[in-house]
Amino acid sequence: MENMVRLCLETESFLYSRYTLTRSLYRKGMRPRLEQYVKAIVSDCHSDEERIEAITRFTSGLQDKANEDFESMLIGGTEEEIITRGSYWCPDVARVACALHQVAGLPARIVYLVDTGKAYSGHVITEVYRAKAWGAVDPLTNVVYRYPEGKPASTWDLMNNHSLIERHWKGESTPYTTVGQFRRAAVSNYFVWRWKDYSYAVSKINEYYRSILEMSSKGWPGGLRWLHGEDKRLSVPQKTFKNFLWNPMMR
Repeated sequence: MENMVRLCLETESFLYSRYTLTRSLYRKGMRPRLEQYVKAIVSDCHSDEERIEAITRFTSGLQDKANEDFESMLIGGTEEEIITRGSYWCPDVARVACALHQVAGLPARIVYLVDTGKAYSGHVITEVYRAKAWGAVDPLTNVVYRYPEGKPASTWDLMNNHSLIERHWKGESTPYTTVGQFRRAAVSNYFVWRWKDYSYAVSKINEYYRSILEMSSKGWPGGLRWLHGEDKRLSVPQKTFKNFLWNPMMR
């Protein structure tokens, strides 16, 4: 998250050409348990598209294993730990998806989305590279974004062609598949073969997020709104606000 790059007109060419490796450098034996998961997940697949769909179905199912109790809910950990306990937390699920795709030989990276018109609107998805193109994938809600003819649709494509988003909306099961959710985006590299360079600390929900999640579980009576005066941060220095704006976890 500290290294994410905003996706906009000035950065689009860089992000879709040189920013991310378009081949996986993962080597067999680096993460044996992840290899076992991937082998089981894609055993009946015969193409990259089928492998992506299978991995996405698997990651969306992690919600079914997750503990709904805020007191015991955990965030972070290795991909193996997240798979074991399950998760509703989109950054965790997106990272698992990114790792599984890379172990399967498919380049992948993490994308942060923010609906700047709403409170608490951050969401995290992935992009997966195949057929010489990056395609957006939502591993939490089992959505693989494509053009009608089947070509992968990137986050940038979705930001500039709203019909590509709308055609994938399936109601309550895809709550983040909205035009608003793609108002702003940032891209970050995560490479599973460099796992020793990352921190996999596990933490519980703090009081800030607890208050937000509790309101969410109640259906936001009175409407979705800022709870802690975050909208007042518009008056802070521009650099600080930019960091706040592009970091969904800070919101």
